[in-house]
Amino acid sequence: MSQLRAFTAVADNLHFREAAAEIGMSQPALSGAVAALEESLGVRLLERTTRRVLLSPAGERLASRARTVLDAVEELLEEAEAARAPFTGALRLGVIPTCAPYLLPTVLRLVHDRYPALDLQVHEEQTASLLDGLVAGRLDLLLLAVPPGAPQTAGAGGVETVPLFDEDFVLVTPGGHELAGRDGLPRETLRGLELLLLDEGHCLRQQALDVCREAGRTEGVPATTSAAGLSTLVQLVAGGLGVTLLPRTSLHVETERNELLATACFADPAPSRRIGLAMRAGTARRDEFAVLAKDLREAMRPLPVRIVD
Repeated sequence: MSQLRAFTAVADNLHFREAAAEIGMSQPALSGAVAALEESLGVRLLERTTRRVLLSPAGERLASRARTVLDAVEELLEEAEAARAPFTGALRLGVIPTCAPYLLPTVLRLVHDRYPALDLQVHEEQTASLLDGLVAGRLDLLLLAVPPGAPQTAGAGGVETVPLFDEDFVLVTPGGHELAGRDGLPRETLRGLELLLLDEGHCLRQQALDVCREAGRTEGVPATTSAAGLSTLVQLVAGGLGVTLLPRTSLHVETERNELLATACFADPAPSRRIGLAMRAGTARRDEFAVLAKDLREAMRPLPVRIVD
């Protein structure tokens, strides 16, 4: 590298003293470096006289290539420096659809304020696709629902999870429903309700089914009507087709402006889900992601959730 740097300095200045001053090298060392490069390449790069320095034909051809190599090495060193620095470069974050609209404002505000050098790239996908992308290296970090009490490192794919918070499910009903506005509902209430669900593939669908099973509902939930997203789901409820379960973080966006909807809350302990971050076990950015998880917990304290410290 020092030989290439010496040669390009001479090629730019066509003067040994000026070239040596430019790169902070003594003139004899500069001359020796260029001579060593000529010997290594087996070509004469410079024509030296007592009055001037000229590039040989080979030197003319190789000077631009030498500059390109030096620029590429400089870029490589800059990238390495950025890789060593936390919260710089790209972070490909996968988020499940039942979190994205409700948590991303907090996430994006935190990144903008705390990590301005971080290039956050968001991908909204269902859980199975996110996990595949994480294991394959397409994604770096996931924001998704994780089973409460699940081990932090699990699965053959080597996925590590870090919990952020727990949030309750709330029953959403049509405005005139007999349960509208009720508090302290026993879970057993779910046994006799027409429960609307998200489509297959959404983790919230399975969580709702698990809640129903815990409530003693054994006949299953009819799937004649389902929805691809929570916004459609609440419109079906508003239309009188049934009731549904929503995570509490979604209520402000999905229900507060719709006079045809009402909510009812369960008795403690209410059915809930846990939201956390998932990463590849052994990722080189684990310490960085641990700091991000800590900062996310603090940023999410104003939300209607229970932070998992």
